[in-house]
Amino acid sequence: MGRKEVSCLVEKLGILYLCATPIGNLEDMTYRAVRVLGEVAVIAAEDTRHTRKLLSHFDIHTRLISYHEHNKVQRGPEIIERLLAGEDVAVVRDAGLPGISDPGSDLVALAVMAGITVVPLPGANAALSALVASGLDTTLFTFIGFLPKSKKKRRELIASLVASPYTMIFYESPHHIKATLKELSGAFGERPAVAARELTKKFEEFVRGTLASIGLHFDQCDPRGEFTLIVAGQPDSQKIELIPEEQLSVVDAVMALVATGTTKKDAIKVIAQQRGLPKREVYQALLG
Repeated sequence: MGRKEVSCLVEKLGILYLCATPIGNLEDMTYRAVRVLGEVAVIAAEDTRHTRKLLSHFDIHTRLISYHEHNKVQRGPEIIERLLAGEDVAVVRDAGLPGISDPGSDLVALAVMAGITVVPLPGANAALSALVASGLDTTLFTFIGFLPKSKKKRRELIASLVASPYTMIFYESPHHIKATLKELSGAFGERPAVAARELTKKFEEFVRGTLASIGLHFDQCDPRGEFTLIVAGQPDSQKIELIPEEQLSVVDAVMALVATGTTKKDAIKVIAQQRGLPKREVYQALLG
């Protein structure tokens, strides 16, 4: 009688890769990311048309499926089923690291619940790239991302950040950057800030100053490109008692701006704009 052989096979689960893509310059792509994107069974992309151009550049022919904010409820479980069946899946966004201000984080949560291995493929990230080049404190920082669209929720969030000692990182579009700078300036006062745009691209630019002076800059220069805004936290020396800006005299308001590094000329323009006064009147107040 022959001996019956029993084989015990352990089902292999797929791996979910979070793959960073270029935020501007195609050379941001890592060798590892190119290799993995060519080896996985499928790539889940924010915009398949956009990602197809990237794959074509690197001669990658992996199948693409869409995964974004509007189909994540349906597509998320479908991707998990693929992973449970043993397929490796890479998630990409149009630019940067998936899972930061996008539905990649929802997919990671599902994968972790299902016992699936999640592997990050580090690479370009706008928030950290802007922060490290900002010149502001990098010891402690808070990532905010895009502010809520609801005016009420946006104001509540901004109010909760006013006393924070941490450097803050915001994302903003060119269409809303001026309004956001004005809103933050009204809440935070004359904080040091840096607006970074077109990161890693040909026209990369860092505009440094205060929230008000940067706002003035973009009143005069049409803002273009996606923005990462870095704002200083509340200094300990200012936590004891803050004097509302409207209670400062025109002269004190101008000098407070100058003390933050803003030029006197720009400070006069900012205060005149904020108070609804002619620039000549503010200038005369300084002379008097």
